[in-house]
Amino acid sequence: MARDDTSTAVTVSRLRRAARLAGNAERAVARIARPVRSIGFPYRAPMVPKGVEVPTEPGRLGADFDTEWARKRPARYARTLITEGPLRLGVKLVASPEVVGVDRLDDLRRAEHTIPVIFAPNHHSHLDTPLMATAVPEPWRSKLVVAAAADYFFDTRVKGTFAALALNAFPIDREVTGRKSSDQIRSLIDDGWSLVIYPEGGRSPDGWGQDFKGGAAYLSARTGAPVVPVFIDGTGAIFGKGMKRPKPGKTKVVFGAPLVPADGESTRRFNARIEAAVTTLADEALTDAWTARRRAASRTSPKLTGPEYTGWRRQWGLAEQRKLGKAGMRRRQKRRWPELG
Repeated sequence: MARDDTSTAVTVSRLRRAARLAGNAERAVARIARPVRSIGFPYRAPMVPKGVEVPTEPGRLGADFDTEWARKRPARYARTLITEGPLRLGVKLVASPEVVGVDRLDDLRRAEHTIPVIFAPNHHSHLDTPLMATAVPEPWRSKLVVAAAADYFFDTRVKGTFAALALNAFPIDREVTGRKSSDQIRSLIDDGWSLVIYPEGGRSPDGWGQDFKGGAAYLSARTGAPVVPVFIDGTGAIFGKGMKRPKPGKTKVVFGAPLVPADGESTRRFNARIEAAVTTLADEALTDAWTARRRAASRTSPKLTGPEYTGWRRQWGLAEQRKLGKAGMRRRQKRRWPELG
């Protein structure tokens, strides 16, 4: 019994000693912090009276990410070095692009002043944007902005800064073109900037295309800038959605003739014309221009969205389609026995 009393007394003594040490430490911190507490505004935030609601500070990520600095001269010079140096070299090594149809923009090139345009390509891969940044011809390449998903490319400070500097990207809501985004795009186009926007709204989830949203058609009608349809073939097989690392291959970028909305044409109808133009370019990339135009005239062009059936048959159809395009060029050709007879 005496031994238990002794151990209890030792424990109580240790607890008291620890409490005294904690108290001494708290008083020491309070003495050190006393001069800091006496410092007032503007070195500390001002006190808020009771009953006053302080407005929240505006967000700095997502759709509120500031990219105006990326269009200033220092950033433009740095981006030119990036685009014409490591970016172009990387795209060539990974994608080996073939660019066709640039001559369809000659009428716009011959204009006295550079006419800003809206490039509307299909979207299968993160590789599409670097490919467009290097494939778009002058005089538009040097003043090109990219509408990028605010919730993906601008969700962190580092990612957003890199996207703005290297690709001149700015945030946009991929689901709907809001008033703020459309006003910003209109201001950019008025200043002579051309735009890359993906009408599908995001990368293809299965390798086939998606239905076009009306963003490009709406912006063209509001700004007066013509829409240039573009089809990109092969990037989905190189670095499609869900792939962890790229598999080098070949790609093809096909530019179409510029489109403008007709008098009284609705955004929905103009958007359908843009999608039909990209569909024709897709057929041209897999066959030839004459066959693609003939099918477009008879409305028998293969759909961007692929066949109606699902499951393994849809994937089988995608594999067969890729064999016709640049994606199939990186696969080994089937061996054939020589003719002996």
